[in-house]
Amino acid sequence: MTSTPQLQGLRQPVDVAEYLFTRLHQIGVRSVHGLPGDYNLVALDYLPKAGLTWVGSVNELNAAYAADGYARVKGISAMITTFGVGELSAINGVAGAFAEHVPVVHIVGCPSTVSQRNSMLLHHTLGNGDFNVFANMNAEISCAIAKLNDPTEIANQIDYTLRQCWVRSRPVYIMLPTDMVQKKVEGERLRKPIDLRDPVNDAEREDYVVDVVLRYLHEAKNPIILVDACAIRHRVLPEVHDLIEKTRLPVFVTPMGKGAVNESHETYAGVYAGSGSHADVSERVENSDLILSIGGLKSDFNTSGFTYRTSQLKVINFHSTHCVVRYSEYPGVTMRGVLRKIIDRVDTAKLSVVPGPSVTNEVAANNDGSQTITQAWLWPRVGEFLREEDVVVTETGTSNFGIWDTKFPSNVTALSQVLWGSIGWSVGACQGAALAVKDLKKNRRTILFVGDGSFQLTAQELSTMIRHKLNPIIFVLCNDGYTIERFIHGMDAEYNDIVQWQFKELVTVFGGTEQTAKKFQVKTKDELNKLLTDAEFNAAKCLQFVELYMPKEDAPRALVMTAEASAKNNAKAE
Repeated sequence: MTSTPQLQGLRQPVDVAEYLFTRLHQIGVRSVHGLPGDYNLVALDYLPKAGLTWVGSVNELNAAYAADGYARVKGISAMITTFGVGELSAINGVAGAFAEHVPVVHIVGCPSTVSQRNSMLLHHTLGNGDFNVFANMNAEISCAIAKLNDPTEIANQIDYTLRQCWVRSRPVYIMLPTDMVQKKVEGERLRKPIDLRDPVNDAEREDYVVDVVLRYLHEAKNPIILVDACAIRHRVLPEVHDLIEKTRLPVFVTPMGKGAVNESHETYAGVYAGSGSHADVSERVENSDLILSIGGLKSDFNTSGFTYRTSQLKVINFHSTHCVVRYSEYPGVTMRGVLRKIIDRVDTAKLSVVPGPSVTNEVAANNDGSQTITQAWLWPRVGEFLREEDVVVTETGTSNFGIWDTKFPSNVTALSQVLWGSIGWSVGACQGAALAVKDLKKNRRTILFVGDGSFQLTAQELSTMIRHKLNPIIFVLCNDGYTIERFIHGMDAEYNDIVQWQFKELVTVFGGTEQTAKKFQVKTKDELNKLLTDAEFNAAKCLQFVELYMPKEDAPRALVMTAEASAKNNAKAE
């Protein structure tokens, strides 16, 4: 019996789908989001053999949001959609992952290579014979594109693309034609894991940057550390934590950097976001003569409308692709190696350590004496409810801004989408985060805060949570519509209103029972205090859904200030 030409030279032939999914498992994926479609069905059959669970989602957009949330907790995620209609439904969520530096592997089942070569008029196409149009769209929001058209190249393409996804911490796009799913590739390669190590800096250039940084750091009179989103996304938190422990410098986080550091640590000094900061935080940061900015991402909402009052002459920026010392840029010298050498070489005897502000959850100070649940009171109260290791998901809008005034216990993971800001993202992300916790076999609570308007966009994802027996605590803030939009423009405008649903009843609609879910409605401080101190509620042994009612025209302090800055920015003209 002779082998086919395609098998010749292969020592251990495996099908393309098996190879791809085995690689996903090797890099840490355990559950795969997405929806079935006729161009990906045969590939989906290979998931169980690779040790992967098919999640299934109610739509591709929610699947993309969930994959984003899963990756932020588990490290990386994967999603499978079908050509055209499926992938375009997901593209907003993938764009958010790209903007926010989240590694998502997007696999698209597509028509066969034969169909593509013959420009066949197939369903799910634009009817023009162009099978590259959707890949071209995704190229703008992916750090690598792989079209698996040639079996002799496919294994290399998969390994390269998955490495790029991890190392660059951004989405990748893989086109898997139907006639390539069962083609054979070299399975012997699977014995050697993909090298996911970051590229190493040139030692001489790295040492030079380290020497320059240390010179300024040793000379500074009141230096601080400011930690932002890309420190989390590009996995330098071990270096950040070691730097804090070694130097004992005051450490601040940006809104997108929440959860990056231990907020119970004595050096933690608060959230800096320009004019949206508390006064003592603004004063301390803006009067510092040296800011070590790690993983900075200075978007409008992350800076309260570009209101930083810091000079680049007093800032050293550490990034995943380069470092900037004052106005001198060092391309290709990445932050991990530089930070590690700073930790090793800094002379603590030469450091001037001026303590930063102390941070507490100011519940009593924000109690207005009424039973109304106000934004000012809620978020410090949330800080008292949280416990170590919680995963906290906040939605674009009131929750994203309110959480600035919540001091976390140690080791809390915070998920937000401050830059991309797609409303409804958090519900899908909550599902993905809770599933990641389950896949990690960790005893951690996943807690979602989402506004009523945002929740209406992605409410169906409740059914996926129930289907997979996930146990998030979901707080829907019921305040009659799109609050952040109201404060930017149109406080009483009809377009910022929503239909009031019976929100908690959706738990039953989507399959929840008395055994698998609990529902609550809270309208007063006393009711909320009772719930947040209830032992069974805190145990979070099943999905728990809370309708939490708040005034329509109330908003967190930081949201009001940022909305004013945003409105002014929107109104700028030439």
